[in-house]
Amino acid sequence: MPKYNTLERKIATRISRQKSAVVLRKDFDDLGGYDQVGRALRQLVAKGIIMKIGYGLYARTEPSYFNPEERVPERPLFPDLAREALTRLGVEIVPSTLERQYREGKHNQVLNGRLFGTTSRITRRIGYDGFYTSYERFAR
Repeated sequence: MPKYNTLERKIATRISRQKSAVVLRKDFDDLGGYDQVGRALRQLVAKGIIMKIGYGLYARTEPSYFNPEERVPERPLFPDLAREALTRLGVEIVPSTLERQYREGKHNQVLNGRLFGTTSRITRRIGYDGFYTSYERFAR
């Protein structure tokens, strides 16, 4: 952590006090300009305090259980992290077709949790380490 009360330190403090594991860039609009906040967030990513999971989306990290030098997201399951990110973005999530069929017993294939049903158009790519979300849109 920086010694003085810099923007990076203010953002890191706010992140540590936040209940949500997902952090949005717009959470820090009141602290500084767009470029300043972006620079501070990049520095926090480099230090391993947060990791980038999408455009303007970050996840808090913690040391890995297996290798304490490696940082992993606080929410260990990717579907939980993606669901929280979509909720923070204001996207309404509904069960996908495959999820509905699985619940009804029409097939027994275990779902990977990366397909989300939404009621609005979304093209945002959320993910890390090669795991990314897919979307299925349903009319309202």
